[in-house]
Amino acid sequence: MPATLTPVSLRLTPEEYFDWEETQEEKHDYIYGEVFAMSGANRTHNDIAGNLAVALRLAFRGTECSAFSSDMRVQVEPDGRYTYPDLPAVCGEPTFLNARETTLVNPALVAEVLSPSTEAYDRGDKLATYRGVPSIREIVLVRQDRRAVEVYRREGEARWTVEDLGQGTLALASVGAEVSFDELYAGTRC
Repeated sequence: MPATLTPVSLRLTPEEYFDWEETQEEKHDYIYGEVFAMSGANRTHNDIAGNLAVALRLAFRGTECSAFSSDMRVQVEPDGRYTYPDLPAVCGEPTFLNARETTLVNPALVAEVLSPSTEAYDRGDKLATYRGVPSIREIVLVRQDRRAVEVYRREGEARWTVEDLGQGTLALASVGAEVSFDELYAGTRC
């Protein structure tokens, strides 16, 4: 069990989880039958996630790429793990698990804004499982306490590189877009 997530006293199949999740006010990750409540985000976290979504949506105009909000669930492991990144994006036709179109199965990019309550999970178990999703080409971890971004890029089948950035422009090859640090951190104290 991830140490930073709050377990809900439920054991569900994936299908039961999807039905149950639609009736909930809060979002929940699903990990091998267990359901975990996602913690709420503060203003800075929301500003950064929103800024990234807006910048990518503007960059994607006229292309086949789409950026989704943190309400889009991602299938990380079929029948085993479903999670909500702060921003998933896909180029080409998005593929969904079912007709509900609430679970994306082919993200090219996932981004997480690191929060004190979830940073260990985002950097550890969640990052490791994202790296196992064949469609994911880049994973972006954005700090909210200072201007700092880590970009994990898939190089071949099993090799990943990491780039640490603190200023300038965030170049996202997986979706053919660039976001300046000023755009990313606009409206924050960073």
